[in-house]
Amino acid sequence: MEKHFSAFPANSAILQENELHINIFPLRAASYFTMSHISPIFRNRQILAFKCLRRSFATSARQRAGEVRIVEVGPRDGLQNEKTSIPLPVKLEFIRRLSGTGVRNIEAGSFVAPKWVPQMANSAEVLNDLLRDPPLPPVPIAYNFLVPNFKGMQNFLNSVESSIPEGDSAPITSPENPNAPPTPPPSPPPEKWEPGEQGPITSTGNPNEMPSSTSGVDDPVQPGKSSAASNQMEVSLFTAATEAFSKANTNCSIAESLERCRPIVSLAKSRDIRVRGYVSVALGCPYEGSDVDPHKVAEITATLLEMGADEVSVADTTGMGTAPKTQELLKALFAAGIAPKDLALHFHDTYGQALVNAVVGLENGIRTFDSSVGGLGGCPYSKGATGNVATEDLVHCLHSLGGHTGIDVEKMAEIGAWISKELGRPNDSRAGKAILARLSSK
Repeated sequence: MEKHFSAFPANSAILQENELHINIFPLRAASYFTMSHISPIFRNRQILAFKCLRRSFATSARQRAGEVRIVEVGPRDGLQNEKTSIPLPVKLEFIRRLSGTGVRNIEAGSFVAPKWVPQMANSAEVLNDLLRDPPLPPVPIAYNFLVPNFKGMQNFLNSVESSIPEGDSAPITSPENPNAPPTPPPSPPPEKWEPGEQGPITSTGNPNEMPSSTSGVDDPVQPGKSSAASNQMEVSLFTAATEAFSKANTNCSIAESLERCRPIVSLAKSRDIRVRGYVSVALGCPYEGSDVDPHKVAEITATLLEMGADEVSVADTTGMGTAPKTQELLKALFAAGIAPKDLALHFHDTYGQALVNAVVGLENGIRTFDSSVGGLGGCPYSKGATGNVATEDLVHCLHSLGGHTGIDVEKMAEIGAWISKELGRPNDSRAGKAILARLSSK
């Protein structure tokens, strides 16, 4: 296939327009993270295209070419729907094992009322352990705790303060300057920009270098390379994309839930704590069906970013999402002026579409994805929804496409098998089981 690169100068460019071709599955995986791979081909007539201004909310540092950030949600989202009680030592061991894989973001718990989510009842003890006896990961880690309301945020802060010896300070500040104010949104641009225009980031280095076929990790994991002091504590909050789910989950409307988020974000920012937002049921609702309005999702996402959230994870809580619907959702988010760097995608694999949807997100410039080792997960308020996309499957997919995650997929596979056995449930990671079978045959 002939490749065309179209440069977009600062003000305008003369482009050929009629057909836009985006090849989701390139012939050469190593070329996946080059800008030329996703560049549009325009034919027939010429138009004057103006490069649109974009809002920029993100405070995170620019990622290198091909770098994809994985947020491991197993200890929180992965465990919250388990039927049997999980002992605290198992949770702590779970987090410590994950901390040695090279992953940089881990959801560790939730300060939610135990009567609603019993598995999260000991989150304060988890936080206490991470602060008093932190793991020694190969890279700095941000441990995230869900705070569903202001009381949850206060409980989180009280736990932090009670866990730190007198005279010391809690390592809760993100290393990425979370207090930088977001850029106010401009008026809507006259032309909508195509999601493919953002594309993967290019670099003067070699972004296409493939990971080792033996280790399964693109950056060597070196135990003890990092220090416990460089770890961070962050919080997350959530709302929903449909009124019915919001009412079932939080007993309030979407508008009311957003208003509840404001004081949480304000308090977090006053303490230099990074905030992550979630928008649940963005691609399908157990009460309202699969036709969730993508423009409503975009409006909610923009509201969270404007109030100070550092990023928003848009979640397919039910696993109803498909490639076309994911594409449509991203188009609506980008049309609202939200940049890919402000977003994360969170897919459940109920219908086996999670990896396909993740590749669609990747094609559109998304570089942060949530996943759960062993495919753990489910939603207490969404009957029938199965687990998150398995971390092992997602990392294997990304590495095969030339992406960089810094994660040792073999270690992840071992953890997936271990925690599945501890929980007495099947290991839902296909890549994980295949990797372990290959290792056992050596």
